[in-house]
Amino acid sequence: MELDIVALSRLQFAITALYHFLFVPLTLGLSVLLAIMETVYVMTGRVIWRQMTKFWGVLFGINFALGVATGIVMEFQFGMNWSYYSHYVGDIFGAPLAIEGLMAFFLEATFVGLFFFGWDKLSKVGHLAATWAVAAGSNFSALWILIANGWMQNPVGSAFNPQTMRMEVVDFYEVLFNPVAQAKFVHTVSAGYVTASIFVLGVSAWYALKGRHIEIAKRSMTVAASFGLASALSVVVLGDESGYLSTEHQKMKLASIEAMWKTEPAPAAFTAFGFPDQEARETHYAVHIPWVMGLIGTRSLTTVIPGIEELVDHARSRIRQGLIAYDALQRIREAGSTTTVPAEVREAFEANGADLGYALLLKRYVDDPRQATDDQIEKAAWDTVPNVPTLFWSFRIMVGLGIFFILLTATFFILSIRRKIDAYPFLLRVAVFAIPLPWVAAELGWVVAEFGRQPWVIEGVLPTAAAVSNLGATSLLITIGGFVVIYTTLFIVEMSLMLKAIAKGPEPDFEPEAKLISPNIVPAE
Repeated sequence: MELDIVALSRLQFAITALYHFLFVPLTLGLSVLLAIMETVYVMTGRVIWRQMTKFWGVLFGINFALGVATGIVMEFQFGMNWSYYSHYVGDIFGAPLAIEGLMAFFLEATFVGLFFFGWDKLSKVGHLAATWAVAAGSNFSALWILIANGWMQNPVGSAFNPQTMRMEVVDFYEVLFNPVAQAKFVHTVSAGYVTASIFVLGVSAWYALKGRHIEIAKRSMTVAASFGLASALSVVVLGDESGYLSTEHQKMKLASIEAMWKTEPAPAAFTAFGFPDQEARETHYAVHIPWVMGLIGTRSLTTVIPGIEELVDHARSRIRQGLIAYDALQRIREAGSTTTVPAEVREAFEANGADLGYALLLKRYVDDPRQATDDQIEKAAWDTVPNVPTLFWSFRIMVGLGIFFILLTATFFILSIRRKIDAYPFLLRVAVFAIPLPWVAAELGWVVAEFGRQPWVIEGVLPTAAAVSNLGATSLLITIGGFVVIYTTLFIVEMSLMLKAIAKGPEPDFEPEAKLISPNIVPAE
């Protein structure tokens, strides 16, 4: 039953997170596109750019509202479903979330109001500043969320306190500038920019096919293609950086993504295709590209990437070292203070404390890890291997879609330069059908990130199975059903509102164009 609770708790959080992330990428990308369009309006004085900004702003507002509604629930889930996690790392994880709520979200929400209701109350430059503040707030909010998530992937700047039984911050600067968090932030934000670009490109292509709002559609496609191409290229570059950091901090994730069961001589080959078999611990019908994985993962020809079996051996060793730390911790807790226990106990904990989390993997099989058998230690070591087929295919589909986005946006970018952006109906149809694909890629990206971290909720520190609240399976099933119904309803509402706004199209804007001749000067007859 305990394992069922862990699985159900993970399922519930996965559902809410994946639903929430349907709205986040579009918010991130559209906010910047709105700012770019309004900047052109302020610089040129051409009303059509204001009309464009208002139209895409309506779609941004619908998406933003639904994103807020789904995101709030996730905050509460940490305390409800993951209470031990919140207790164990609340001092660290809570700080970025609090800053995000107090600074970034309120900044974003305040200027969203000015964006929608300030058109006729603010000056052009003042309203433009509010629009850029919306874009900054959206991205700033993502920054703090991803700092928190990046720390879960690479828990730096913290230490375990045996007196309080909690992780505590020892260097907030290190938490803030965690290289994993910074890479995840830029990669995730760039993916959001691609999502919004493909969305604007696809909707505008639909207008072009229907012969409606042609001038707005052509300008929107030009902006989306340019911005989308730069963003799609950034996603690839920053994805490579994330892969390189995984080589340093999450070796098992990288080996699982590649279905690399055994360590290969450097430089390792990249598996372009295959069918990983986790039971047999081999990949059937594998197609390898020599050297590529070694170059991507290590940026060298001599550094070895360890395979899954070698990493399991390493995990087995760390579990046994963790048992030494666990035993020392129990003796410290019994004594009530680190100062009243023998020096060798303190030294044993200090020497092996970094492996304490590995000992906690045994909690799945035995209440007291010190009583674990060799067979249970072996099982716990293999538990450090995530679901290899899921990671293998999720990563490759995501990468394939990324390449497609580069080709699509590059094609429309070239057509925009040649002033033939609406000249090829087939390409316009491709753009329309491509609209949902960035969401597929974004969701698969989170599958790779979060599945790849299992069985850890905090890499190497706290196993997922040890982080859940003591809830009943019935309660979890009821709430999962409730979330699915509510979130599906919200999604249907959003799609209905978005489709209705798109079908209606941009509204006329009657602000007069900027005049070339001053009204106080009478031309000569």
